[in-house]
Amino acid sequence: MIIAGLAALIWLYLYALHGGFWRSTPELAPELAPERPLEAPPVDIIVPARDEAGSIAAVVASLLAQDYAGPLRLFLVDDGSTDGTAAAARAAAGDDPRFHLITAAPKPPGWSGKLWALDQGIGHSAAGFLLLTDADITHDPRHLATLMARISQPRRGARLDMVSEMVRLNCTSTAEHALIPAFVYFFQMLYPFARVNDPLASTAAAAGGVVLIRREALVRIGGIASIRRALIDDVTLAQRVKQAGAIYLGHSNLARSIRPYPHYRDLRAMIARTAFTQLRYSYALLALTIAGMALVWLVPPLTLLFGAGAARLCGLLACVLAVLSYRPTLRRYGLTPVWALALPLIALIYIEATIASAWRYASGAGAAWKNRDYGAQT
Repeated sequence: MIIAGLAALIWLYLYALHGGFWRSTPELAPELAPERPLEAPPVDIIVPARDEAGSIAAVVASLLAQDYAGPLRLFLVDDGSTDGTAAAARAAAGDDPRFHLITAAPKPPGWSGKLWALDQGIGHSAAGFLLLTDADITHDPRHLATLMARISQPRRGARLDMVSEMVRLNCTSTAEHALIPAFVYFFQMLYPFARVNDPLASTAAAAGGVVLIRREALVRIGGIASIRRALIDDVTLAQRVKQAGAIYLGHSNLARSIRPYPHYRDLRAMIARTAFTQLRYSYALLALTIAGMALVWLVPPLTLLFGAGAARLCGLLACVLAVLSYRPTLRRYGLTPVWALALPLIALIYIEATIASAWRYASGAGAAWKNRDYGAQT
């Protein structure tokens, strides 16, 4: 009864007091962008790319097709690709003078690959605004104008230094139906967007697929080099910027990831890649996280099924709140609410992937991505 009651209390807090994370808002809508803005300052777009031949042409084409009143340049940084990424990007850009292809120098020790490529691109740019975006994300023609409109609007009287978006992730396979909305949902739970967007709150986060940042804010924190070891670079960047400025994090229907995850093993690898890094390589935090996830996701259905009396009522309350909280995220991805009933099983997959991430670290390996092993980094 005590455990079931604690789980119910946690769910009452999460649903009523945890920043409204479950609402899956806010979303940057295109009407934010005025048709003829008074100011449209230059923007440089930086795209780090490593072995992205399958997606890069669509990405480059969408960025060069932006309906933005001001000048823009696109710097694509080829980070040691072996699959023809550079040639595909160059072909997609054609003779557009705004496109610049940069071949990254070899990555020095102590840098993550993506951050090294971003730093190379930023070093070639000069604009006061930088759009950092991934090589698997396509952009609606209105996207850049919408982002610029958002960053130009103060947040509770504070000037915005950075705008980031959780792009719409690919969600077509059964594995993606099960785990992609949950990934977004858990991220919202960990970093409630309303608290991220409150200049007075300490919570800071970003989604690395789309980050629009003022150059002066980046210079203020010491540039990309100041976070060069970060594997969870988006959140680390947001934390540094928010120490002396305001940030904004929202959802986007104007930017979409076209990277597919057709099988469960693909998504499990994505989750496990930095799960233990998120826990700062702490086995104590790992144990607390597993216990917390079990309490939140496993205790309620177990007490509902096998408990009695007040314990069963507590389990029912927690299960109802969990299902209700997941529905807006499922709606965002056009999925039936029935998927909410699978949350305990989905949580088990995330727990297992987190344990696997810790096991990989304990065995002497760290995070790995794009055929690079980073060892243990913060």
